[in-house]
Amino acid sequence: MNALAATNRNFKLASRLLGLDSKLEKSLLIPFREIKVECTIPKDDGTLASFVGFRVQHDNARGPMKGGIRYHPEVEPDEVNALAQLMTWKTAVANIPYGGAKGGIGCNPSDLSLSELERLTRVFTQKIHDLIGVHTDVPAPDMGTGPQTMAWILDEYSKFHGYSPAVVTGKPIDLGGSLGRDAATGRGVLFATEALLKEYGKSIAGQRVVIQGFGNVGSWAAQLISAQGGIIVAVSDITGAIKNNNGLHIPNLLKHVKDNRGVKGFSGADSIDPNSILVEDCDILIPAALGGVINKENAKEINAKFIIEAANHPTDPEGDEILSKKGVVVLPDIYANSGGVTVSYFEWVQNIQGFMWDEEKVNAELKKYMTEGFKDVKEMCKTHNCDLRMGAFSLGVNRVARATLLRGWEA
Repeated sequence: MNALAATNRNFKLASRLLGLDSKLEKSLLIPFREIKVECTIPKDDGTLASFVGFRVQHDNARGPMKGGIRYHPEVEPDEVNALAQLMTWKTAVANIPYGGAKGGIGCNPSDLSLSELERLTRVFTQKIHDLIGVHTDVPAPDMGTGPQTMAWILDEYSKFHGYSPAVVTGKPIDLGGSLGRDAATGRGVLFATEALLKEYGKSIAGQRVVIQGFGNVGSWAAQLISAQGGIIVAVSDITGAIKNNNGLHIPNLLKHVKDNRGVKGFSGADSIDPNSILVEDCDILIPAALGGVINKENAKEINAKFIIEAANHPTDPEGDEILSKKGVVVLPDIYANSGGVTVSYFEWVQNIQGFMWDEEKVNAELKKYMTEGFKDVKEMCKTHNCDLRMGAFSLGVNRVARATLLRGWEA
């Protein structure tokens, strides 16, 4: 089942739990707008290259649409649609005044020079500048993009609309980015894990943790969980996978990754088969890479007691069913990885106010939002006698449905 089919399935299950009528259900599911553009740029060697860019604006009942822009060879309409819809429910679960959107360009950023990436970003912005905006649709970084990409979008957009720092989030600090934004998704994963473990009378200290994906989210989660006494026993990235039963030394690993562009060859651990990372023995498994990695093929073999979904849609519905029967507790992506969009909201607020918060305030506010979010999800679980995934989906869908009805958009 692809990401869009799985997301639609979860939405429909939540809709039935809530008793939404079919007209309202249909209006919540259909995207507000889908954009597909051709981006042609001159390459450094003088030849022309064309790429296809997408922006799906799913819903704006609760506020401006919000979502990342990813540069990846496999960017395609169904995936972008699924992720845009997930953003709608995620922003509602986080209780921030946004809707959902997502975008991307089908390209391999590692095949493009910095100047080619800049040209591609500027052409994409030229094609969509009149469809995004401070109070319309606010992009952010995603896979294959980062603060520099956001800086180019801000600059290109400002040529048409005047200086508008709030049009994108995840910017460099020098251009109005927020302190704490870089660590936000990983820090949100920490707070979400703490909230979940508290329900079981546990703390992070002493928990054995495996992290699949050691990019921005996975590496920050590793640092922060390790600082709280968690034992990171295995991690993986695109270069390979490593394991140390006594716990990886995270500061040394971070230095190794910076110097060698990956975890492979780290002297403080043994190399393992990357395909085994999800089934390593641990208390907590954190998938922080691509979607669909936990499925019917491997879910039976998973040994973790808790799964914290730091990636988008890492568990497919068949995998979910198997894990549920095994008694594995899954903290769903639309809550667990919402720290990034929450601090993006703080960045947007700071830009509109023209007033910078210190990092302590950013982190304290994030903890408050993540803690409240978990309580709200648990409340929905009790009300509808459902698991955490359906608790989060029904919470998000219910908030968007209420806003839609209040605005008179249900017809």
